[in-house]
Amino acid sequence: MSPPVQRPQAEVLATLTTFLSSRLAAGQRLCVGLSGGRDSVVLLHALAGLRADAFAGGRWRLSAMHVEHGLSEHAAGWAAFCHELCARLAVPLCVVRVAVGRNDRAGLEAAARRARYAAFADCPADWLALAHHRDDQAETVLFRLLRGAGVAGAAGMRSARLLPGGPQLIRPLLDLPRRALANYAAAHSLTWVEDESNADCRFRRNFLRREVLPRLTAVFPGAAPALARAATHFAEAQELLDEVARADRQRVAGIGGRIDLARLCSLSPARARNLLRCELAAAGWRSPDARWLAEAQRQLVGSAAGAQPCLKTEDGELRVHRGLLYVLTGVAPAPPAAVRWEGQGQIAWGERLISFQSVVGGGLSRRRLSGLPVWLRLRQGGEHLQLDARRPRRSLSKLLQEAGVPSWERRRLPLLWAGDELVWVGGGIGCAAAFVCAAGEDGLVIGEEASAASPPAADGALASGPAHR
Repeated sequence: MSPPVQRPQAEVLATLTTFLSSRLAAGQRLCVGLSGGRDSVVLLHALAGLRADAFAGGRWRLSAMHVEHGLSEHAAGWAAFCHELCARLAVPLCVVRVAVGRNDRAGLEAAARRARYAAFADCPADWLALAHHRDDQAETVLFRLLRGAGVAGAAGMRSARLLPGGPQLIRPLLDLPRRALANYAAAHSLTWVEDESNADCRFRRNFLRREVLPRLTAVFPGAAPALARAATHFAEAQELLDEVARADRQRVAGIGGRIDLARLCSLSPARARNLLRCELAAAGWRSPDARWLAEAQRQLVGSAAGAQPCLKTEDGELRVHRGLLYVLTGVAPAPPAAVRWEGQGQIAWGERLISFQSVVGGGLSRRRLSGLPVWLRLRQGGEHLQLDARRPRRSLSKLLQEAGVPSWERRRLPLLWAGDELVWVGGGIGCAAAFVCAAGEDGLVIGEEASAASPPAADGALASGPAHR
């Protein structure tokens, strides 16, 4: 039996063991976001020492990821340091280089953070661990409060959350003070790299960390733990608001589960805004500005009288159709104007894939299509389609209106032409009666599905946490 670990190592190792033992299962992959700074070096070193520990049977796999932003002349040296450290600890390392927009309207820090978290979301692991600690949490809460954050923002960083399409992001050291990590580093004689930008107080976070928080702590010695404790209270309050939103969501659900605007307007303004915030968060949007949300609420209330507003942000659009709210995430790729079909199984069409499946006795008649040039095209206007042989041709505009296809989707619909004949329309409209396959005849069934290249949902917390250290 090994001797008990003594302080200061005990504080870090005990915290990690407690945090991970209830989460990490045998065989799972745990990756550390390794910047090369002191805090991430401490986290990686401590986890490397725990690999043979009893929790999870000691069979979990440890790796590291270093994100190179290319913003510093020392970036290559930092990556080399991470390679050397991981080699000594026998930890596999992946270095990911990202492009950061220097003219981003949200600022360089936010642009780098978005790029970094996008890389994290692609990490091939079950868990991604970051080394944020209690002082980081205090800094985050203060930073967000000074920006006028609401309850969700003031709740600070969560100790665990799912990255959309990626691993669970965890912050196992979030309850420990910076001092504990510094003591661990000193006890193990660890070395690390220093990012020179951390000393630049032109960045607002650095100003808070280096100028404001030390002065606050001099007058209020418990400032950092108090701010971190306040974050816990705000997180509890947000849980209650989320429960209210879920109850209200059931009350206002309309056709297809979408929000019915007339019912939304029956809620108090505060509850309506709370529901909208939760709806946008569920769609992957970042927390909207209070003024934007108020304007959105004003226009949505007006839309109950028949207007169809379109409210846009970088994360997507809010639209209204037939009294229902549509939350459209991301900017969908534009479909091509026209694509020739020459027997291929699929054609990319904006955010969709149009599939062509050979069948017998269903879909379009291959005999009728034979010898004709077949094209997928966008709407030009003035098209007509005969869906029923017993009824005359009707304008496509009228058919789309009757089918309830929203106006913004109509101009992106795929239309299949055989020669000069419109033979199929997407969006559930159907086939021209004259081209429907007879029983026993070779046919072609056309389907639509979401493309894997469709834009992912944005992570509402990507622009809100400090850099991993």
